[in-house]
Amino acid sequence: MSLSSAPPTVLVEMIFPDQANHYGTLFGGNALALMARAAFVAACRRAAGPVVMARSERVDFTTPIRVGEMLELRAEILREGRSSLTVGVQGIAQPIGPGAPRPALGGQFVMVAVDADGRPRPLVSEN
Repeated sequence: MSLSSAPPTVLVEMIFPDQANHYGTLFGGNALALMARAAFVAACRRAAGPVVMARSERVDFTTPIRVGEMLELRAEILREGRSSLTVGVQGIAQPIGPGAPRPALGGQFVMVAVDADGRPRPLVSEN
């Protein structure tokens, strides 16, 4: 459930062998990096400037994502503070060809808007 009136940020990644573990599925560390990237883009758009990650919260991996599948990441602003944003990221795995998309992972990331010196700054109001 998005707080912002803006549409979700959507990133799509094809999973290649260099992103996989020894089981032929997306390595968890790479999955976290992709999720963080989606959260970063959504937060930068809303903050109208640079952000940094302050925290990742509860990331759930619900099904393996295989090499050769696409991963669609949808990031939405869930909460806004004075300078921070909580961004929810959901990942949907999609085989190429036949096969239904399936929820694969999800988590939340707290991002903080920062100024040129890297200090927290107030969010720009949405108008």
